[in-house]
Amino acid sequence: MTFACLGPDPNPTPPKFKMPPGATDCHSHVIGLPPDYPFVPERSYTPPEASLEMYRAMHLALGIERAVIVTPSVHGTDNRITVEAIAGYGPNARGIAVVDADVSDAALESLNAGGIRGIRLNVLFGGGVGLDAFAPLAGRVKALGWHIQLLINVGHDLLGIEDQIRSLGVPVVIDHMGYLPVSESLDHPGFQALLRLVRDGICWIKLSGNYRISEAYPDYRDAIPTALALIEARHENMVWGTDWPHVSLAKNMPDTGLLLSALEDYAPDAGLRHAILVDNPARLYGFPPAA
Repeated sequence: MTFACLGPDPNPTPPKFKMPPGATDCHSHVIGLPPDYPFVPERSYTPPEASLEMYRAMHLALGIERAVIVTPSVHGTDNRITVEAIAGYGPNARGIAVVDADVSDAALESLNAGGIRGIRLNVLFGGGVGLDAFAPLAGRVKALGWHIQLLINVGHDLLGIEDQIRSLGVPVVIDHMGYLPVSESLDHPGFQALLRLVRDGICWIKLSGNYRISEAYPDYRDAIPTALALIEARHENMVWGTDWPHVSLAKNMPDTGLLLSALEDYAPDAGLRHAILVDNPARLYGFPPAA
């Protein structure tokens, strides 16, 4: 069953701090509309269009210079809109694709040439490829120098695959701070497993989607302890993203600028913010050093 979700606020509040050159939005989506870009029937929500033009306008307003565009679940394994958006954004864009376990080598090579640098597995929204594809794809992803991105709730899903993550030898990026609601203690075994994997340098974290785990609209300050724990575990493996256009929301659309300003609460030191916004994404996604 699907529902019509809201579109993003087109007028984000300017960030509280000065944005460094090369600041990177490491999690975002560009969404096309049928019939040109069909929606899969098993999707969890039906979004409005989120065009590249809208996306670039948001980045211009916030001082963001680099983009990582992720194929949204509504488009299934059709990565055309993402590859086209990477090309349209220019050399400061990379992407994350969604592929089936039996994807051809030629398709992977084509995605690589189009700026894709990882694949996403997703057990939280309909239309995604699940964790059964982890092992079949790991070696092929590793050979390309890519990583595997996971949209999971670590409280439900991580303990069962922690050993597998360690054994497969491919970098793993966890979306939205692990998607564990702040109402559940940071002592939760799944979150503790996440911290272990981060400390050991195996997992990266997207400090995105605070509104997805928070109960404190509109500033989401109850998510600060979660972010601080992750940064303390290994700040070198932290990146940040807008999660624009904030899909699957029927109310309480966040202000993307306030989501960016929340990074000041997580990383009050400008040097640490620079690492999260510029240096760490450059290593993970292969961006050149910022000017």
